[in-house]
Formats: sequence, structure tokens, C-alpha cells
Amino acid sequence: MLLTNRQYRVYSSIMRFIYLTDIHGAFERVRDLLFETIADVYIIAGDLIDIPFYNMDSAVRYWEIQNHFSALQRRMGKKDMVLEDFVDELMETPDLPSDDEEKGTKYQQYTIRARRVMQQKYKVLENMILTKPNSRVFCLPGNYDMDLKYTALHERDLHLHWYQVDNIKIAGYGGADIFTAGIPERYVVKYRAGIGTDDRKNEMYLFFKAVKPHIVVSHQPAHGIHDWIAPIGPSGSPALRTFCDNNDVKLCLTGHVHNQWGFAHEENTIYLNPSNFGEVTLLTGDVHEGGFFHQVELDDKGAVSHVLFRKIVEDRIHDVAEYAPENGSWKETIIDSGRHAALKRYENFDARIKKYSHIPEIVLFKEIKQFFKTFQTQETEERLEVLEKALMSIEDRLEDVAIDVVGSVNVGQAQPSSDIDMVIYMRCDMNCEDMQSNCPMFQDAKALIEEAIGSQYKFEILDCIDLNIVERSIREKNYECEVTQRFVAYRSICRTINYRVIAPIEDMLNEDIEFRMELEGSIRSYFKIFVTNTRYLQSFEKYVNRLKTVGIKLPDSMKRKIRAFLQEEPPSDES
Repeated sequence: MLLTNRQYRVYSSIMRFIYLTDIHGAFERVRDLLFETIADVYIIAGDLIDIPFYNMDSAVRYWEIQNHFSALQRRMGKKDMVLEDFVDELMETPDLPSDDEEKGTKYQQYTIRARRVMQQKYKVLENMILTKPNSRVFCLPGNYDMDLKYTALHERDLHLHWYQVDNIKIAGYGGADIFTAGIPERYVVKYRAGIGTDDRKNEMYLFFKAVKPHIVVSHQPAHGIHDWIAPIGPSGSPALRTFCDNNDVKLCLTGHVHNQWGFAHEENTIYLNPSNFGEVTLLTGDVHEGGFFHQVELDDKGAVSHVLFRKIVEDRIHDVAEYAPENGSWKETIIDSGRHAALKRYENFDARIKKYSHIPEIVLFKEIKQFFKTFQTQETEERLEVLEKALMSIEDRLEDVAIDVVGSVNVGQAQPSSDIDMVIYMRCDMNCEDMQSNCPMFQDAKALIEEAIGSQYKFEILDCIDLNIVERSIREKNYECEVTQRFVAYRSICRTINYRVIAPIEDMLNEDIEFRMELEGSIRSYFKIFVTNTRYLQSFEKYVNRLKTVGIKLPDSMKRKIRAFLQEEPPSDES
């Protein structure tokens, strides 16, 4: 049993965790989540990959040969051998039937290839995680994974390891009480903690008992919580439930059973299963969308103080539900009833929305922005965190306020001297088309934001959008509404703080894609003015120079895209 003690410091009274599970190869979505969120600790749990190959045909063929030799292994009474060893031994047998010899050769070749492909996939995930240098990121293997000690993620491995962040101890146990066909048996995480395993021989129980973690991460759930599988019944680990019930476990984070998601509070432990983060194929052949995760905050005493259930859709993060302590129990508040109800039925919500293509100028900008965000600075994250806290601190005095950031913070390239440029969204009962000029509500909001941010950063409010006007114009299909045109422009390229305020209106907009596309077409002239502005040209030069100072050379393809966006040359088809 391997015990690892690595200690990390978080310089804040509030510690924020983000937990996602059942990734199933959705690495680009993981990257988007890392870019769009701020947290001290990220826990990315199994199943990390989907198949041990790059195409399903290879996976199916390997699985068929694997089943053939598994059956032969049982008939020969050698089921205690690792399958790879059994096949190797079998291949040395004199007079081996030609069919078995041919299958054995293919099995050995597939096994080598599977190991290499899986290791390549974990390397891709590790490279994405490296773009988040200011956060601690831990990973746990599931039943679709190989043991992470053989991979590029080995230093983040939670399986039979523990780590300390401030006064919080995190430990994990991966795998599940099920064999996933198609994974080379030699590299599978051995699950020695299932139903029927005596506590005295239960590897997970003995490990947690020795470590005494405050946060437990397990791919397979605890018995009786988020573990129901029809028609089998409870499938969780009794040992895990026993340990949590009898020890000071603040959080038990699990997954595996995708449709048994939710928040539960038993004894003194909070149990979370956010459902699948990556897409999964159901037994019916349908594909269920993912993107779900939990955001958890712990106070300076290590107690859980707040839980958000969230969903990322492309680069937008929706708050679905919220949990907060109240009078000795936990109160649930449903924020996004549409997405919450769809998940309760285990149905898709966002996959039903018709996909659309932005105008070329927006597509180009988003590609450039994505590149720069890959090298996001610590100063950017600090400013985003300050803005989040600022809006939280004033929400009891001013409801329904959100911010879009533009400029260097938007593209992740803020520096110590950078100001914060922003657009404010709020609701005004006075129908102020130009809220900055004569709206008392805007003046109140500006004063409160200034008070909340204090003297930490200089900021400039570039625009203020009345959401009441936008909502009304969408209902009336008013193509000429300038406020809505500005809303669409900012929403296409900016980065939001407190997106829950804007999400219902953007959902309305996305229900009529033709209307949105028409509005985007009408703002083309605005974009041409916007991108040829001298200040904007200088900004891109600064971003490029900042990357140069840290040794990052801009690829030629990206240089061409920037020149095309700034209208210095026509767009190229080359990616």
C-alpha cells in the first residue's frame, strides 16, 4: 500500500474545489472548464478515457479476442493468471491450433497498441492540466482506465495516495467492482473493496483508516447513496459507507452510476455525484450529454460552506442548483429548472438546441482567444476571482447583476498593471436605452462594484445593458433593437462573471437561431470598427510580446488568423 504525503498551501480563507467525474475522453471539455473556472483544487475522477484505441472498430476486435482467450483460460483452469501472461504462455505451446495462434498474435499486438494509445491519451490530458499552473489538480482512475502509475498523470494519482492542502487531507480509491472489457488486464486498477469483502481485508477501508482523510474520492459510490442500479439494487461499497459514517469525512466524492447523481447529507458527510462530465452511450444506443460538475467551498475551519451544481456547455457555465447550510440542515435551491428537470429524467437539454455558426469575424476571434487563454496568466485569474467575490458581496443589495470582461482579462493575458474593462448587465424598470448617461440604477451598481473591488484594481465600465429591453426585443423579434445587438456582440466574444443572470435570456435567444444569426449579421459593421480601433491593434501586439517574454513563439497559422481578424489580410482556409 502506497501512502503519499504532499502538502500544498492555499492563501485564502475560503478553499474552492471543483469536482468532475466520468470524463469518457472529453478532454477538450476539461480544457474549457479549466479555462472558464477558478479553483484552488480540481479533482478529475474516472473514467478518464473512453476506449483504449482511437477508433471503436479496433476496440471491438480486441474485446472479441479478449473474450475468446478469457473463455479458454477458464476452461483450462488458469483464471488466476493475468490474461496477458496466459496468452504468452499459450503461444509457446507446441502444436497450438492455427486459429488460436493467429488470435494470440493479434492479441499481443493489440495489447501493446492499447497500452501505447492509452498512455498517449493520458499525456494529452496532462498537457491540458499544465495550462492551470496555479491550481492543484488530482486525478482518479475508474474502471475504464489503466493504473495511472504507468502514465503521465502519475504525480496527480489519487488511487491509494493522499495529499494535504492546508489543513485538508484528500485521499482516493479508484476502479470499480466490474471488469471493463477492452482494457489490457495487466494495467487495470484492481478493485479490492466490493460487496462481500471483509473490512479486515478491504484494501480501500484499510487505506482510509490509516490515512484518515477529510475528503474521500472513490469512483464507485458508497452503499445506499447514489448507487442504485436497476434491476440489481444497491451496488455501492459497504466499507466506504462504514468509513464515512464513523470518521470525520467532510466530503465523499463518487461517480460511476451516471443517473444516480445528486447531493446527499448523511451523518456528518456530504456525498456528491455530479453525473457524467463526458458524453456516454446508453444501452438504447442514445448518447447522453455531459458537462456536469460540482463546485464546493470550504471555510477556514475546513467545513463545507457552499455547494454549486453546474454544467458547462461550450464556453458557458450554467448554475443548475445550489446548496447552503440553513438551521442545521442543507437547503437546495434550483437555479436552472429546465436543465435540472431534464437531468432528473436523464434526458438531454442542450443537445436539443440547434447548433449554429457564428459570423466569420466572431469565429476568428474565438479561435484567437482560445489560443491566448491556453497561456492564461495568474494576474488574469486573480482579477476574475476578485470580480466573482465582488458580485457575491453585493447580491443582497443589488440583484440580477452580471459582468462581461473584455480586453486582456477576456483573453487571459492580464499583467500586474492591467486594468479591468467590463460590460455590466442588469435590469432597469426605467427602460434606459443608454444606462450610463442617466440611469440612477447604473450609478448605484457602479458605486457598489467600486466599493467591492476597492483599491485592488482600476476598472472601466464600457457599456451597460438593460436585460429587460433585451428580453422584450427577443420576444417581439425586434431586429433593430440596438441594445440587443450590443448584447449579442458581447455574448459572442466576452467572458462572463455570474452567468446565471444572463443564461435564461441567452437560452431564449438560442431557441430562435435564425434570429440570433440575423442579429450577428447586423453587427458586422460594429466589429469592423471595433477591431480596427488603434487601442485594439496595440492590445494584440502586447499579447504577442507577453508570450515572447516567456519563450512562447506564435505559430504562423495563428499569426495569419490575427492578421485576418485585424483585417490586414483576407482569412485563410488553413487552420
